[in-house]
Amino acid sequence: MTTTPLVLRCQGRPVGRYLHRPDLPARLSPRPYLHPVTTLGGTTVTEEQPADHLHHLGVSIAVPDVGARNFWGGRTFVRDQGPTALDNHGEQRHDGWKLRDPDGFVEDLSWRAGDTELLRERRTVAATAVTPTAWALDVTFSLTNPGPDDLSIGSPATNGRPGAGYGGFFWRAPKEPAAPDVFTAHEEGEGEVHGRTADWLALSGADWTLVFAGATDDTRKDPWFVRTREYPGVGSSLAWADRLPVPAGGTVVRRVVTVVADGRLDRAAAGTLIRKALS
Repeated sequence: MTTTPLVLRCQGRPVGRYLHRPDLPARLSPRPYLHPVTTLGGTTVTEEQPADHLHHLGVSIAVPDVGARNFWGGRTFVRDQGPTALDNHGEQRHDGWKLRDPDGFVEDLSWRAGDTELLRERRTVAATAVTPTAWALDVTFSLTNPGPDDLSIGSPATNGRPGAGYGGFFWRAPKEPAAPDVFTAHEEGEGEVHGRTADWLALSGADWTLVFAGATDDTRKDPWFVRTREYPGVGSSLAWADRLPVPAGGTVVRRVVTVVADGRLDRAAAGTLIRKALS
């Protein structure tokens, strides 16, 4: 069932559409997501179900392995076998709003595999102005294990695929004729920033720039998952090298702030904007 999306606004302008009950097939691991997200000037900076990865859904919280269930979509990486089509997809279900305003919301969700609830989530999303040409998307998610047994979060990397430690906050950007630039305060290029931690990371396309930053100590410890040549996407990885335990009754919290700016920013401008957004 699809319901009317929530329109996210900043300075009175629509900057994002949040689909909290999308009508998606099970193989895409149905989940709420933001698309389109735009700059204040109206440029779209997300992509939804692109041909190269149909399960990429704008901005979402997506995890390939929660207790062996796929909340990412697509095939599952199986050790000593590779990417495999399995009937193991989970679903993130919208349970209700705790707050719903034009510039943000607080939402309760359940992560389910059939009748089993693996995780409960409290998600907080806010849009705030940074400059006349830039705004910030602030996303916090808290994942609680409600069951009596411990579970853990994994990734293709923890299941045997080196360098594929994706899972958590993920932003799929639009593919353009030229690959976007990617850089941090000290490094530049996919090969130099992928799989490493950094206080912030920028992805810059033809006429837009996204600047991502972890806004808590735990989030800043998560390496960045980065793609530019194959497709443009950035994620903050929950399980880069080792599985992340979520004990019974335990909670994992992460917060990512993303500056969405018109124009191609250089390193100095990107750093200035993200510091302002975090202040």
